[in-house]
Amino acid sequence: MGFDAFAAACCAIPVLVSVLAVRVAYVLCRSGLPPSRSRASGLRCLIVLGSGGHTAEMMNIVSELQKDRFTPRYYVAALTDNMSLPKAQVYEKSLIHVEGDREMIIENAQFMQIYRSREVGQSYITSIATTLRATLHAMWLIIRIRPQVIFCNGPGTCIPLCASAFLLKVLGLGWSSIFYIESIARVKKLSLSGLLLYKLRMANQFFVQWPQLQQKYPRAQYAGRLM
Repeated sequence: MGFDAFAAACCAIPVLVSVLAVRVAYVLCRSGLPPSRSRASGLRCLIVLGSGGHTAEMMNIVSELQKDRFTPRYYVAALTDNMSLPKAQVYEKSLIHVEGDREMIIENAQFMQIYRSREVGQSYITSIATTLRATLHAMWLIIRIRPQVIFCNGPGTCIPLCASAFLLKVLGLGWSSIFYIESIARVKKLSLSGLLLYKLRMANQFFVQWPQLQQKYPRAQYAGRLM
């Protein structure tokens, strides 16, 4: 009985690997296509914020979005980042509609934090545990939110989130269109986050803000300067 079970397992493993490979190929192929625009209702939107200039650039991009289309909006920043989410909260409060003396508050935005994979100056050995923790937390957030659109622009915080969203696509448990906008500070080469998403083909749309970057990375799209 034990030998039969072992033989069955040996036969099943190649089948499972083949199915998984086909599914990954399908996801990669579909990720390269423009996202569908047939949906009339709002799209659950995950917006990844990074410290400093990353947040300023992302909030500039968010201000140009069609608010009725990309709603509700979920803003995510690193747990040690104390500045990004308050900026997003100020922006969302500015969108509150006022009629007479009554404020009509539309609950179309939520704000949350995520563990960092690695802090600045942290050793690579200790970062193994923190990366695992960040990945599990990112997976939990993606399963909870089930975003249909993800916007990110370079902070390392976006990697576990995008990887988790990609895994859900492979498993058939959800579909997120990932839009990556490389920071304007990247003139000659991509950031590490951008390079990973570009090489692994996780992003549905990959934008750069300098023409020489588009020439170096032909699958990227030149968006012009967004700041």
